[in-house]
Amino acid sequence: MQVWIVAILILYFVQVVIAPTMRYTAGGRKTVWIAMGNRDNPPEMSPLAARFDRAGVNLQEALFLFLPLALLAEMQGAAALALQGAMVFVIARVIYVPAYIAGIPGLRSAVWMVGHVGIIMIGFAIFRVG
Repeated sequence: MQVWIVAILILYFVQVVIAPTMRYTAGGRKTVWIAMGNRDNPPEMSPLAARFDRAGVNLQEALFLFLPLALLAEMQGAAALALQGAMVFVIARVIYVPAYIAGIPGLRSAVWMVGHVGIIMIGFAIFRVG
């Protein structure tokens, strides 16, 4: 379980860094200079950077469910179902980013649902143990 918790935290860190990096490096020296200041007037995000940003916000919302359940499952020594659920969630979230960026109708939502099935699997494993 610990591997999957660390993996999702790494993915979250990467997603948090990508959108601002794209925002402040796309305009060359001018936007990099803005990034080094107080950023009162940030440059506009490109549509691609905005998609990365929204995917990151969505992951942040999902972490609110995943991390407490994963940690509780780890503390309880929950069954293989919890481990499989964590794996499903992390893999789905890795696939979710390019699915969101590509903008293919229905694909992003389907991958999102698969990820949340992983969270439900962890929940079932916890309640089965407890």
